[in-house]
Amino acid sequence: MTKLFEVPLYPYKRSADQDASTPVRHPVVVIGAGPVGLAMAIDLAQADIPVVVLDDNDKVSVGSRAICFSKRSLEIFDRLGCGDEMVHKGVVWNVGKVFFGDRQVYEFNLLPEDGHKRPAFINLQQYYCELYLVERIRALQAEGKPIEIRGGNKVANLVERDNHTVITVETIDGTYNLEADWLIACDGAGSPTRKMLDQDFVGRVFEDNFLIADVIMKADFPTERWFWFDPPFNKDQSALLHKQPDGVWRIDLQLGWDIDKEEEKKPENVIPRLKQMLGDEVEFDLEWVSIYTFQCRRMEQFRHGRVIFAGDSAHQVSPFGARGANSGFQDIDNLGWKLKLVLSGKAPETLLDSYTFERELGADENILQSSRSTDFITPKSETSRIFRDAVLDLSEHYEFARPLVNSGRLSVPCVYDGSPLNGPDADTLPQRTRPGSPLVDAPVGNGWLLDTHGGEFHLLGIGCEVPADSEFHGVHVTGISIPRSEVGAELKARYLGEATKAIYLIRPDQHVAARWTRLDQEGIEAAMATVLAKGNS
Repeated sequence: MTKLFEVPLYPYKRSADQDASTPVRHPVVVIGAGPVGLAMAIDLAQADIPVVVLDDNDKVSVGSRAICFSKRSLEIFDRLGCGDEMVHKGVVWNVGKVFFGDRQVYEFNLLPEDGHKRPAFINLQQYYCELYLVERIRALQAEGKPIEIRGGNKVANLVERDNHTVITVETIDGTYNLEADWLIACDGAGSPTRKMLDQDFVGRVFEDNFLIADVIMKADFPTERWFWFDPPFNKDQSALLHKQPDGVWRIDLQLGWDIDKEEEKKPENVIPRLKQMLGDEVEFDLEWVSIYTFQCRRMEQFRHGRVIFAGDSAHQVSPFGARGANSGFQDIDNLGWKLKLVLSGKAPETLLDSYTFERELGADENILQSSRSTDFITPKSETSRIFRDAVLDLSEHYEFARPLVNSGRLSVPCVYDGSPLNGPDADTLPQRTRPGSPLVDAPVGNGWLLDTHGGEFHLLGIGCEVPADSEFHGVHVTGISIPRSEVGAELKARYLGEATKAIYLIRPDQHVAARWTRLDQEGIEAAMATVLAKGNS
């Protein structure tokens, strides 16, 4: 049976650029048709920014690779027009369980409160994620949106100029050049773009290896995240189990540092390990196997002139915590609207400096959490192991110990505290929705708050009225007013607290820019100038 990742979805097709007498200039070129690159292109095309995606491949990724997509990523997918497809296919989960040896020590719920459209996580093979993103691109193309994806186009060289980048592309028909006002590198952890610019990662490589296997089987395990410390089937190591669609299960087994990776990947060595875990009576087939060495590293700077890095090309973390692809989607969510403003002349290039500030902050937060998780999972000394095991023993009976257990702090969106784009803060309002924070969803009427925001600037009046349409510094701001009679308990708790009304200025990426407890036109004007990197002009 032909698998999805064996079918070309964007096969090579000769483009007009290859026959041009001089290199054609494009506003934006994205290198890499993985999930992050595809999402970046969709975001730009929805804003009517012409974009070309280049990839030397012509199909979705082999194996499932990333599988855990967070609530924030699902909210971004909603804005990109493909959230429903992801959730309908994916396996929804909120609950995780932690085991020590052969006993469960406790469980946790990642979304214990009501009033959210999306769950804490879905599990979905990366190839499905890429498929739905490609299908969304096809739908945009049918609408006449300016987006193109070129398979079989390998970027072989880059030359940076003052106001553009010259790109050399190899195809089966030969080599051609094109130019990009802005080049976005989404070409993965081994990023050739990064190497062409003579850039590297800084950070830690952990001396441990993990076997990651996708197994097709019928099993009665519930739809939960199960993590074992020192299980009987993988003594002195760890293990992780996740359910995916189509009867596929993700299994991670810690192997240690001094191993032969190629030997460990062979089926005759993988299958006995899995039988130890699952039992001899369970029938299964291997779909995909790899060996992973944990790395927590990032580029020192995500922007180099007109070349901007996003996703794994900019930063790497261990997979425990699902912070890789999810942080990549937050990268493009942050970058798209800023590029639109710069390209339209409504904001200076210095606005893009806030991308590096905010997303490098996000990368540092993810690296910190991922490093702590890896240190707890794989203690580097006997003292550390004794401490870890004591915490696990205590957590079975005492709630105070459970926050100390770290089987992978799961991905949450970064709050951009200290961002140069943050404006005034009425700090009597709830801290949860302070400037720099992502919007927190809540029921509004018969729908959801987040479905009414995104892609443009909004002025949100809760318990009061705001202008339906405004313009500040040449940028349109749409007003949404929610009268006091329609403010539900969730909206009040998350946005008002003890206040009776509030006004929130919301960025196109659904992050709070500023907030007040009364309508302040001069304050909004100044806050918009800050968000647009125009100072107090």
